[in-house]
Amino acid sequence: MCLRDLTEYRLNKEGMVLTFIARRLLGLPLVMFGVSLLVFGVTQFLSPELRATAFIRSEKQINQIPTIIKEYGLDKDIFTQYWIWLKNILQGQLGWSSSSGRTVGDAISIYLPATVELALIAIIPIVLFGVIFGVIAGINRNKWPDQVGRIFSIVTYSLPTFLVGITLLAFFYGQLHLFEPGRLNTLVSLDAGLTTVDGYLLFPLIFKGQWFVVLDLLKHLVLPVITLTVVSSGGLMRVVRSSVIDQLEQDYVRTAKSKGLEQRTITYKHVFRNALIPVITLVGTLFFGLLNGAIITETVFNYPGIGSFAARAALQLDIPAVLGFALFAALVIAVSNLIVDLLYGVVDPRIRYD
Repeated sequence: MCLRDLTEYRLNKEGMVLTFIARRLLGLPLVMFGVSLLVFGVTQFLSPELRATAFIRSEKQINQIPTIIKEYGLDKDIFTQYWIWLKNILQGQLGWSSSSGRTVGDAISIYLPATVELALIAIIPIVLFGVIFGVIAGINRNKWPDQVGRIFSIVTYSLPTFLVGITLLAFFYGQLHLFEPGRLNTLVSLDAGLTTVDGYLLFPLIFKGQWFVVLDLLKHLVLPVITLTVVSSGGLMRVVRSSVIDQLEQDYVRTAKSKGLEQRTITYKHVFRNALIPVITLVGTLFFGLLNGAIITETVFNYPGIGSFAARAALQLDIPAVLGFALFAALVIAVSNLIVDLLYGVVDPRIRYD
């Protein structure tokens, strides 16, 4: 291939990539529009009084429900109601959350950072355990490491999250008095001069060098992280194992063996790299799923993240908060799928963009 042909190929490749990205970005608003229709459709099963709470911006307006119904046309046709509701959503007006005592938007911004920190810490052992043991099981197919790995993945994948969490909490905190639930010990927060335990704490405090607070934050993360690792790493391990086995059966492996390459070199230089390509999709899904809020885990350990906020809102029939969380979760899922698709194309040159 001459230099001119190579240049044209690269330009065409870059053009296809940009077209693919633009097409996916343009599709994102359509996905969110469809989600908004579904969420709004659910609200139509509620009474006008309950739907009016989505337009409340302060606690003082709770006694003004009849006025709000008239003001926002909740007694008019469904198209008028949807248009008014959509305009408020686009302006960030998600209503008043009675379970948190603040607007839904403020509640999400307050509780989300704790979940972000939990997700960033938890994804590390999930990926390490899933990938390492998945590779070991794959290269030892039908041998005892593979058998043990398959039993582990099946058992952990089928275990209820609440059962794992409660068992860990009962043993470590109930029996050993270690790893208390919550996010931060009250005495530690007072000693550190923290006025609140909401928002981002872990990484800002690391930069400030307040290590005794950081250590307490990490201690509170131990049991939630172990719970998420146990229930999530098994599924990832099965995907890695299948991918490794598939790569070991490819022609390039047999060619490398015929050239005299060592098995270790073949496994870790070629098989391992290619086997991780499909894993990216699952890892991305796992991470952004954690960002949506590990509802059961956060509830069991009384961890003040967005998952426990959503659970509390559902128990207290806080309709605006539940709908706001549903829209937030849909947005995270849509964006995560977009990012995963783009990363998949970057790491795998065989992906076609046309």
